[in-house]
Amino acid sequence: MSRFVDKLLETARDRGDLRGITTGEPKAPVRHTWGQVHERATRMAGALVAGGLTRGGAVAVLAAEPVTIAPAVQAVWLAGGSVTMLHQPTPRTDLAEWAHDTVRVLTMIGSKLVLLGSPFDQLAPLLDEHGIGYLRLEELADGTPLAGVVEVDEDAPALLQLTSGSTAEPKAVRITHRNLFSNLTAMVEAAELDVEVDVMVSWLPLFHDMGMVGFLTVPMTVGLELVKVTPVEFLTGPLLWADLISRHRGTITAAPNFAYALLGRRLSGVDGPYDLSSLRLALNGAEPVDEKAVKSFVDSGARFGLRPECVFPAYGMAEATLAVSFAPLLTGLTLDHVDADRLEADNYAEPAGPDSGRAFAVLGKPLRGIEARIVSAAGEVVGERFVGEIQLRGEAVTPGYLTVNGPVATQDADGWLATGDIGYLVAGSIVICGRAKDVIILGGRNIYPTDIERAASTVEGVRAGNAVAVRIDAGTRRERFAVVVESRGAGDEAAEKVLRKDIAARVFEAVNARPSAVVVLAPGTLPKTPSGKLRRAAAGEQVAASIAAASL
Repeated sequence: MSRFVDKLLETARDRGDLRGITTGEPKAPVRHTWGQVHERATRMAGALVAGGLTRGGAVAVLAAEPVTIAPAVQAVWLAGGSVTMLHQPTPRTDLAEWAHDTVRVLTMIGSKLVLLGSPFDQLAPLLDEHGIGYLRLEELADGTPLAGVVEVDEDAPALLQLTSGSTAEPKAVRITHRNLFSNLTAMVEAAELDVEVDVMVSWLPLFHDMGMVGFLTVPMTVGLELVKVTPVEFLTGPLLWADLISRHRGTITAAPNFAYALLGRRLSGVDGPYDLSSLRLALNGAEPVDEKAVKSFVDSGARFGLRPECVFPAYGMAEATLAVSFAPLLTGLTLDHVDADRLEADNYAEPAGPDSGRAFAVLGKPLRGIEARIVSAAGEVVGERFVGEIQLRGEAVTPGYLTVNGPVATQDADGWLATGDIGYLVAGSIVICGRAKDVIILGGRNIYPTDIERAASTVEGVRAGNAVAVRIDAGTRRERFAVVVESRGAGDEAAEKVLRKDIAARVFEAVNARPSAVVVLAPGTLPKTPSGKLRRAAAGEQVAASIAAASL
C-alpha cells in the first residue's frame, strides 16, 4: 500500500484534532481540523467510488476555495485515483478556448470527470456544451463514507501535475505515490518542520506544484497548522499576507520573486500593526532568486521584526515532485559572485569580487534521496564551478510525462533526468544561471536573460517584475535579443522614446550588448504562465512577428 496514504491516515487518526486549516480570511475565517477534513474526504471518496471511479482513475479538479479542495483531493487518493488541478480561467480568459484546451487536457490524462467547485461551478453549462463530465463538490460531501481505502502500489500516479506552459500544448508530470512520499518526507526533514510549533501561511495557487504539494499536501499529510487564502485575495491586498503572518504567528511561507518585491514595496509605505518576528522560513523558489526583491522584502520588513536569516532560497521543479535543494536553515540569501567574462566565454564560474561580476543565489545541497550532476554540452560530467546542464536522479524524480501524443519517459537508462536548467556546483550546493533554451548566444558569449531583465527593471517607469529578454533568430549567426517591458507610459510616444533609450543604455551597461529592439507594452499584456511567470518564448514570438510585419 502507498506509504503516502498510510501517513495521511495516521495523521488523521493520531493528530486529527490537534492541527488544521484556516480559510476564508480576512472576511469570514473558519478553521477545520485535519480530522474534520479527513471525515469529509471519506464521504466524498465513498461518493466517487459509488459513482464509478476505479483504482488508478484520473480525476481533474476545478475549484478555488482551499476549504473544498483539501478534502476533495484527499478523497481521490483514498479512492485510489490520481489528481490533476486544472488551470483556472481568469476574467481575461477566452472561455471557448479554455474549454477546448481543457478537453485536450482531460483526454491526455485519460479523465472523464471534473470535480467542480466555487466559483467555477458557474461554468457547468460550458462543460455540458463540450461534453465534459463533472460532479459538484458540494454534492459529493453527502456520500456514504468509504468502507475501506482503495489500495494502490507505490508506482501508481498520485498527481498528474500540469506544467506551467501554455495549455494549448499540455503536458503533465506523472508524480507517483513513491515520488510524493520521498520528496514530502525529505522536505520535512530538511526544513526541520515541527508539527507542534510551525504554522504555514500561503496564498499560492493550488494548480501550481509549490502551492499544491508544499502548502497543502505537506501540512495535510503530516498535520501542520495551515492558513490558506487564494491568489486573488493576496493580489487584491498584498498586505493581507503580512497581516496573516502577524495574527496567526506564521513561521513558514513561500512565494516567487515578484511577490516578495511587491510586499516589500507595500511595507515600505505603511506603519501598520504588523509583526513578522515569528517568521522562520520565507522560501523563495521556482525561478532564479532576485537579490533585489529579497533586499526590498528584508529591508522593509526589518521595521516589523523580520529577520534576514529567514530568507530561504530553494531549487525546485515539478519533475522532482517539488523540492530539489534547500539552502542551509537560517543562513539567509548567500550570493556567489563570479567573473562575467569567464562565465560567458568559458562556461566557468570563477569567483570574483562583489562589485566586479555576476551574482547568483546559492541554493543548497540536494535533499535526501536526490543526486545532482552537471553535464557539458558535449555530454561529459564536469567538476565544480564548471557550468552545464543540471541533471537529477532519485526516488522523487518523475518517471515520465503524459503528453497529447502519449507518454514520454523523462529518465535515461541510468535514471538521470535532464532538467534544461543551466548551473554549476559549489561545495555540493546548486547554483542556477538560467534555462538552456533562454540563454542568448552573441559572438560566442552566453548571456543570461535574467541579467538583462534585472537591468531593464531598474529603469524608472518599468513595472517591477515585468521585463523579459527574448532571443531572436536563435541558433543562427544572426542571433540577437530584444527587451519587452510593461509600463504605464505605453502609448505615450514621448514616454516610450525615453524608456527605450534608458533601457537600452542600462542593458548595455550590464551585459556589454545592446538590444536590437525595446518594446513597451501596456500593463497586463506580457504573456505569462497560469502561475504568473513570464513566458519568454511567447514574448519572443510576438516580437519576432512585429519585427517581420514592420519589415514588409
